Amino acid sequence: MRTPLIAGNWKMNTTLAQASALVAEMRERLDRIEGVEKVLCPPFISLAAIGELLRGTSIKLGAQNMYFEEKGAYTGEVSPLMLSDLCDFVILGHSERRQYFAETDELVNNKVRAALKIGLTPILCLGERLEEKEAGKTEEVVTRQVRAALEGIKSPQELVIAYEPVWAIGTGKAATSHESNDTIGLLRRTVAQLYSEELAQGVRILYGGSVTASNIAGFIEQPEIDGALVGGASLKAEEFLSIVEQSAAIKKTK
Repeated sequence: MRTPLIAGNWKMNTTLAQASALVAEMRERLDRIEGVEKVLCPPFISLAAIGELLRGTSIKLGAQNMYFEEKGAYTGEVSPLMLSDLCDFVILGHSERRQYFAETDELVNNKVRAALKIGLTPILCLGERLEEKEAGKTEEVVTRQVRAALEGIKSPQELVIAYEPVWAIGTGKAATSHESNDTIGLLRRTVAQLYSEELAQGVRILYGGSVTASNIAGFIEQPEIDGALVGGASLKAEEFLSIVEQSAAIKKTK
């Protein structure tokens, strides 16, 4: 049985003081929630401080991005080696990275390889744009993205995939739980084709895109959806706690 995972992606929000205050507000109650893996992904500047605040708890830490080289003349970048002592997870291939920073499938593949090599768990993001959805290309786009991201990787057992339809991110317009479940099932079958059914059944695949406390239950109840990558709602302590608590309660009954 796959352990559900709820990850909060804070994006480019919170100063160090604000990040620390948000964690302090959530930490005790979040730590007590069992049956769900909990991951917070603050900006780079807060990773060390938040790591200290989370020490001794069940809450994991993740970064929002990284470069694939371990060191070198790459001004402004952060390497997997730099992250390895700070966190356990790293978000890769997020649609905002692809859209605003021109990240390609090839670059995402290099990052996934680098993360796995050094022992970081990638949260691989993929999803179709609105025009691709309306053209009926969802299946074509997401299968291409997952195949490209895993090119040359022998056994991505620690991989987490996040299906995030681009048209639903930050728009308040979430995909329906049933269509998301169908697409995530497609992704799982694609992983099975690339590796094996056994490996595919062990890979956790999350939904992301305008996830809130009011709609999380519909997603978590679906058999293929193993959790959520939460954006704006993860910046609100009560909202994020409710998302995690609901997810734990629903998965416990299944």
